[in-house]
Amino acid sequence: MAKIDRRDSVPVEVGGIMIGGCQSVVVQSMTNTDTADAVQTAAQIIQLARAGSELVRITVNNREAARAVPEIFARVRDAGYNTPIIGDFHYNGHLLLSEFPACAKALAKYRINPGNVGAGKHHDENFKRMIDVAIENHKPVRIGVNWGSLDQAMLARLMDENARLARPLDGQEVMKEAIVRSAIESAELAESYGLPRNRIILSAKCSNVQDLVDVYRELGRRGNYALHLGLTEAGMGAKGIVASAAALSILLQEGIGDTIRVSLTPAPNGDRSEEVIVAQQILQSMGIRSFVPQVTACPGCGRTTSTLFQEMADDIGRYLREQMPIWRESYSGVEEMKVAVMGCVVNGPGESKHANIGISLPGTGEEPRAPVFVDGKLRTTLKGPQIVPDFISILNQYVESSYGRKAD
Repeated sequence: MAKIDRRDSVPVEVGGIMIGGCQSVVVQSMTNTDTADAVQTAAQIIQLARAGSELVRITVNNREAARAVPEIFARVRDAGYNTPIIGDFHYNGHLLLSEFPACAKALAKYRINPGNVGAGKHHDENFKRMIDVAIENHKPVRIGVNWGSLDQAMLARLMDENARLARPLDGQEVMKEAIVRSAIESAELAESYGLPRNRIILSAKCSNVQDLVDVYRELGRRGNYALHLGLTEAGMGAKGIVASAAALSILLQEGIGDTIRVSLTPAPNGDRSEEVIVAQQILQSMGIRSFVPQVTACPGCGRTTSTLFQEMADDIGRYLREQMPIWRESYSGVEEMKVAVMGCVVNGPGESKHANIGISLPGTGEEPRAPVFVDGKLRTTLKGPQIVPDFISILNQYVESSYGRKAD
């Protein structure tokens, strides 16, 4: 599959962040708190922002939620975060945006699902009202089509057209065409109401990897709108992570996608920011963007019966991510740093030499010594119970000396 040149996609500004064109792919996420609870929702936005989410979406599903948006916005800003907050609207968005102008003003972008704005003549009326509010407030809009809430009138029309063909397409193909057509036609309708293309982002989410790839390839081929990627209802744990990585990586490799979200179902009381970390890791693993220093660690084998290298790799990885909110402000380029934590002499010294800083821990039966390599050269050899803190001390010294501090 030839790579699509997306450099001609129309850039869109969302709360000061540019999306599309030659801009970097942007990571976003969504809260799962009750939006009416301004304290909890603001706290989760801050948590997601600290994890690296550059845009955060909240559901605005009723009057209580709409009324809480200005307070949420103020709490996030008072905490020192300028993260753009996006409002997600279904069914009653035309009412809420009209009735609560402070909500409409505070949000950086509105997400509209054309399948959930009303039926018949009310569809276009409700859709137009939301677009009118966006125009009045100079806000961009994401027109987000979803496999599970597709515009049924459009789907029925395309099914009827397909049935009259001499060689009808498979129903699944008609469904995918309906998703693409819904997104494109809704964007064209918004433009006809006066919303410029540089305030429109499209998404067309499915829960099946191959369907998602097919749909976004068509969206990328048919227009130059900025595109938001995401595998909807990806699932929990390994299933959700692997499926999202598979789908998004194919599209990103083909040059398709300007923002991404990994829609993971968190474990009960789980950490919502996991989806941010996965999205960042997809982009970093593909060499598209860097967010946090990467840790290379071996999988372990019979030569590494000790759990020391596993525990150290986990400790170092957690330490790097915890430090990044501080380092990001003080050390330019530190997110490109590579760290190796290896478990035995087979690949340990070699991988450590290829990293900026690496340690080769002793495997089973090896001498209890851990050589540390800095920029490919042996720096020192650690031993004893203080290996982990000693290595972290060397790591901190390397960050300070190699990436320097930005001028105040």
